[in-house]
Amino acid sequence: MFATFQKLLQNLLLPVICTVSLWVAAPLSAGPDMPSTGLRFALSYPSSAGNGPFDGRMLLLISTNDQQEPRFQIREDPKTQLVFGLDVEGLAPGQKAVFDAAAFGFPLKSITDIPPGEYWVQGLLHKYETFQRADGHVVKLPMDRGEGQQWNRAPGNFYSTPRKIRIDPAQKTTIEIVLDQEIPPIPDPPETKYIKHIKMQSKLLSKFWGRPMYLGAHILLPEGFDEHPEARYPLIINHGHFPYTFGGFREEPPDPDLEPDYSERFQIEGYNRIQQEYAYQFYKEWTGPDFPRFLIIEIQHANPYYDDSYAVNSQNLGPYGDAITYELVPYIEKQFRGIGEGWARFMYGGSTGGWEVLAAQVFYPDEYNGCFAACPDPIDFRAYCLVNIYQNKNAYYPESDWLKVLRPEKRNYLGEISFTLEGVNHLELALASKGRSGQQWDIWQAVYSPVGDDGYPQPIWDKLSGEIDPEVAAFWRENYDLRYIMERDWKTLGPKLQGKIHIYVGDMDNYYLNNAVYLTEQFLESTRDPYYAGEVAYGDRAEHCWNGDPERGNGYSRLRYHQMYVDKILKRIETTAPEGADLSSWRY
Repeated sequence: MFATFQKLLQNLLLPVICTVSLWVAAPLSAGPDMPSTGLRFALSYPSSAGNGPFDGRMLLLISTNDQQEPRFQIREDPKTQLVFGLDVEGLAPGQKAVFDAAAFGFPLKSITDIPPGEYWVQGLLHKYETFQRADGHVVKLPMDRGEGQQWNRAPGNFYSTPRKIRIDPAQKTTIEIVLDQEIPPIPDPPETKYIKHIKMQSKLLSKFWGRPMYLGAHILLPEGFDEHPEARYPLIINHGHFPYTFGGFREEPPDPDLEPDYSERFQIEGYNRIQQEYAYQFYKEWTGPDFPRFLIIEIQHANPYYDDSYAVNSQNLGPYGDAITYELVPYIEKQFRGIGEGWARFMYGGSTGGWEVLAAQVFYPDEYNGCFAACPDPIDFRAYCLVNIYQNKNAYYPESDWLKVLRPEKRNYLGEISFTLEGVNHLELALASKGRSGQQWDIWQAVYSPVGDDGYPQPIWDKLSGEIDPEVAAFWRENYDLRYIMERDWKTLGPKLQGKIHIYVGDMDNYYLNNAVYLTEQFLESTRDPYYAGEVAYGDRAEHCWNGDPERGNGYSRLRYHQMYVDKILKRIETTAPEGADLSSWRY
């Protein structure tokens, strides 16, 4: 959840609402009383930039500074700059997508709200493709192109060179912007002796989406893999956001000439050097004589809605849970000599990955022998962050006769608020209509919701007003509320989950994810016949994403995920492996 994507990708790529038809668009978010203005922005791309026509989302990006390109300054915090969006269909070369007072934006809702002054301005076209799904719906969505569903870095997207422009909404003028640049393709990650990459076409997903769809993975091979051809290995899945390559593993010593940077998130100087040091330390431990010989994999399952699928079956995304568990995992185990049985498979992950590992354990209890869920996304929808989707009527404001108090979405360990729930949803609404922003709240909705009549996810709440749909909430509860499902089905699930559930979260998680863990723990501790026999632990004043390490702060413990749970996994194998199981070929 809310991940910052790989520095490597950044270096490689330094790089509602309406449909534009010819000149003028009329966003659904703009009512008939929206004030008119003479100011317009006309965005187009030349014939030299692509053949076209294209469908997609045209974005107008405006910044007060030139510290980065405006496309990299749209953020989920007070430092965000301005974004306005329009849907385009069949936009031909030279044809103009026009932004006027009606185009919805964030944090300012209209270009009429921009104070007169000089700004850095940029345009970007996030391209969509047409999918004819097996359920009969035809939808237009952005296909991932190897970047992990990042609209500002997606190869093939057109964008303009930022220009410093004087803007005055009171003046009747049209500012023309030509998108004459294209984001280049991403090179494949290199392989090494230890890190391998695979990509396979999924029959299940290809059938659902009506075109070839692929799953990928990065495999970390154990020391001695080639020298011990008779060995078969336990498999550990590190679930999480889209990985460019296997993260946290470095085969060379830290670069002594690396220019130190500053981590704003962790307030640590030289954090890039620290990352290299910890990655190299893991390499030394991994190849040392005492480290258990496992296969560890990180999965690539980016899709048309997000940088990963949440590893479950979904009406809107397709059968990703089945595809990962029954297609990808056996494929990897066969190719890299995995043991290939449920007792020898484990999972860990944080945030999005934390939810995924618990969900996979619950939905496929016999296929995995334990999950270690750190700072999981909401696992009880009575605490969907700060919203109870079953009791609250509005997501953005608590019920009141007179007050309209915005619900927070993000805080620090002191409780200081930096973003609201309404704000982040309006940001997503500016980036895309129909839940296509590729951002956090839209992917939750895409995974958990039924398909709407238009083929897109049925909204859990009105994106503008925050009004919750109780019928959609009921669907979420029956299909994806992990605490509810465990409690509902404990009679049959309990014996399969006993000893397998481990949950860790900071009690000052930035996104209030600890609230759902509290509620889930209440249920787990109440279980009988059998007792769940797992673990729930909290980090005192720890922010997102605490992983159970009592000795290190978040900035350091997050660099040791691969080592964190090894001892517990080994103990679990020793106590649960069936009679005659292979406990020796991989212990060399």
